Amino acid sequence: MPAWLSQEDPMSKLTLDDISDLRAYERERAEFRARVIELKAKRRVHVGPFVTFVFENRDTIRFQIQEMARVEKIISDTGIEGELRAYNPLIPDPGHLSATMFIELTTEAELREWLPKLVGVERSVELRIGPDAEAIPCLLDPAHEAQLTRDEITASVHYVGWELDPSQIEAFTAGPVVLAVTHPEYHHELELSEVTRAELLADLRG
Repeated sequence: MPAWLSQEDPMSKLTLDDISDLRAYERERAEFRARVIELKAKRRVHVGPFVTFVFENRDTIRFQIQEMARVEKIISDTGIEGELRAYNPLIPDPGHLSATMFIELTTEAELREWLPKLVGVERSVELRIGPDAEAIPCLLDPAHEAQLTRDEITASVHYVGWELDPSQIEAFTAGPVVLAVTHPEYHHELELSEVTRAELLADLRG
């Protein structure tokens, strides 16, 4: 099991009791959706022209599961448990960060051009923290990687994570923190805003 998917903190994971049934979710959906949209705005990072990261936490993943259940009309405990198994590993435990990486291409021509070019992009992501810009490479979930990674073409969505030790968390706290994509065909970076860094520190500190 990769370190970023550590299960040492089961209290952070979602259970059946956390997932509302469809009727109850409809009653809370508008308020919950608005809150998650506001939350994701703080946790969304655009790196270069078309790669975007959304750093996940318990609320964003609960929203994902609730929306999947709503769209697919999943009403059984067995169905919800399947979603929990798929998405719970994306909730970061203390000392970890987790992000969904989106390759946001809008035309068929762009997809045909860039998805073959960007094979391996999910292995080319790193955080650079502190004044010395210590590079922390991302870690990949092997279950998702097996589904999403191909030799000839990359997927439009990938799941990446990081594990930071206490000294790296302190450097993260002090900043700066840069998120970089270092793929030969796509080399871009962006310094995280103070708002985003504060959000992610909450994940790291649990």
